[in-house]
Amino acid sequence: MRDRETARKRAKELVAQMTVEEKAEQLKYGASAIERLGVPAYNWWNEALHGVARAGVATVFPQAIGMAAAFDTEMMHEIGDVIATEGRAKYNEYSKHGDRDIYKGLTFWSPNVNIFRDPRWGRGHETYGEDPYLTGELGKSYVEGLQGDGEYLKAAACAKHFAVHSGPEALRHKFDARATKKDMAETYLPAFEKLVKDAEVEAVMGAYNRTNGEPCCGSETLQKILREDWGFEGHFVSDCWALRDFHTQHMVTDTAEESAALAIKNGCDVNCGNTYLHLLKALEQGLITEDDLTRAAERLFTTRILLGMFDETEYDKIGLDKVECKEHLRLADRATAESVVLLKNDGILPLHKKQLKSVGVVGPNANSRAALIGNYHGTSSRYITVLEGIQDALGDDVRVYYSEGCHLYKDKVESLSAGPDRISEAQVVAEYSDVVIVCLGLDETLEGEEGDTGNSYASGDKVDLLLPEPQRRLLETMVETGKPVVLINMTGSAMDLRYAEEHCAAILQAWYPGARGGRVIADILLGELSPSGKLPVTFYHDTKDLPNFEDYSMKGRTYRYLNTEPLYPFGYGLTYGNAELESVTLNGQEVCRDAEVKLSEGELSQLKAVIENTGDKDIQEVVQVYIRALDSEDATPHGKLCGFARVAVKAGERTEISVPMDKDAFTVINEEGEKVSGGSRYAVSVGFGQPDKRTEELTGKKTVKFTLVNQ
Repeated sequence: MRDRETARKRAKELVAQMTVEEKAEQLKYGASAIERLGVPAYNWWNEALHGVARAGVATVFPQAIGMAAAFDTEMMHEIGDVIATEGRAKYNEYSKHGDRDIYKGLTFWSPNVNIFRDPRWGRGHETYGEDPYLTGELGKSYVEGLQGDGEYLKAAACAKHFAVHSGPEALRHKFDARATKKDMAETYLPAFEKLVKDAEVEAVMGAYNRTNGEPCCGSETLQKILREDWGFEGHFVSDCWALRDFHTQHMVTDTAEESAALAIKNGCDVNCGNTYLHLLKALEQGLITEDDLTRAAERLFTTRILLGMFDETEYDKIGLDKVECKEHLRLADRATAESVVLLKNDGILPLHKKQLKSVGVVGPNANSRAALIGNYHGTSSRYITVLEGIQDALGDDVRVYYSEGCHLYKDKVESLSAGPDRISEAQVVAEYSDVVIVCLGLDETLEGEEGDTGNSYASGDKVDLLLPEPQRRLLETMVETGKPVVLINMTGSAMDLRYAEEHCAAILQAWYPGARGGRVIADILLGELSPSGKLPVTFYHDTKDLPNFEDYSMKGRTYRYLNTEPLYPFGYGLTYGNAELESVTLNGQEVCRDAEVKLSEGELSQLKAVIENTGDKDIQEVVQVYIRALDSEDATPHGKLCGFARVAVKAGERTEISVPMDKDAFTVINEEGEKVSGGSRYAVSVGFGQPDKRTEELTGKKTVKFTLVNQ
């Protein structure tokens, strides 16, 4: 097990030998070498959102929001471990050649555990969705997998963006997110707390914005929560060029020296940006002391020592052969298979190859590599688009016709054309096809991060939930041909799919499925795999269902506070089988529907369920448990997720599964942000989705509901 105290002692001894100038230099994200002390240069900036990013070839997993749809903590741990392995391989090999550039280190600025509170936020697909419990559980597993459990850190994870950060992108450098104590403790902070306390995440990154008046990268309040209340012992990094915003956007300081001082005084150890170039001037002006520099440097070198950068470690022999190896690619395929959500199916899926003579594949995302990989991605040695996956799966037995159909967002593909110039081709493709698979959606050019000094991949937020107009026109045209239409929606966020729900035969939400995701999607279409993903976000009808984007109050947001009926609820997703919840037991005693069950506090952690698959397809399902305190005015309007477990069930068989439960299931957050008992009576539901009316309508199934009385 890692010995932080020894690492801290070694760091103190090393930093004590540095000059004040050398200490200041080490606090930049691109830290220079100190040859006389045997300290090599190091760049702290690396990314690993869904694979090692921006550093050449790597296994490219589905985007984070897709991995969240799997509701699979075990898989998230494996993915974290694989990413650390590939990161180590790159670090080892690149270092041999003297390459210590950006994106080549072992400090990965992932995961993003912000709450996807509004579907318009461009960066929401970097997160694990809208629920604090799901986000915390998945983030914890990812961090534990990435950091490993050896004598040294396999890699260092970073929880970002602390703490209340989810758009608007265009305002992030000057925006003040105002959140109540209740919303902070109930929604915005729990995932960070879990990663700090339970996963011992090595780093935390501050957000660009202010939270309740204080800039997140220089906030005394947030640092108190992080280090004093939660006991965080790692290092804190600013978001990129966020410190400059102190004096140019937030106007909380007047000079760069004051901004540097505010940040380092409030716990920011390493600056992604250039504001810490002014630290020595801040020292000259008496704004900081050398002790401030020393403290930050000691934290950073504690991390480097824990990573084994000055020792021989068990990871030193990991080499290039581990990058994008067969085992890692198989895990990526598994992640894609578990991420795809079947939103609608009138019975057309799965397609039966022997009954098909021709298939039409249409749409701007059908043959798009960009639609596979989301943002913050690595490079794959091979990409398999949806079109290519279908072509490979059907081979020479079935003719596959293809048309781009329209540009992703422009009115025409060819600039000299008079107007929509791929519609007629798409119509002909449909006429020649037994079924039309329409691949629509977005990519990182339409939803993502604001472009600024630290981000060259610019896009931003969505203004509404509609697909671009050319895509809507294409979908309507395909439906009007009278051929059955299967929609594959490739976006990282909830969209307005009302037209598709009414007119398409089936809808798959494929997210950004990973570099080779097209092959897995083809397997799902043809029934080689059953879809098993569940929505980690609510799909609303349109923006009329949403509060103002800039309003950080949770009222009316996400499934816990929603005051309208959703199009597709959080936790919803169909399969090709027919899973039935045969029984639910607590402490070995079967629970009947609508029963009142008396338990001692804490015994909810022993919940088990028996699932039977009465269909003819092997499937995976996700058992979900929701709880709501009935006696507390501080309870959320709707029940909160407090347990989930993925289970595989073969056709015609049954299996029993234990569902790990949230240790805080019996608590609520009051208006002061305090965690208190929710009382003695709780409404509990167990099923394959929420206990709401819309989920029951879409699935045709009721959850097992009962009242739990804590004695």
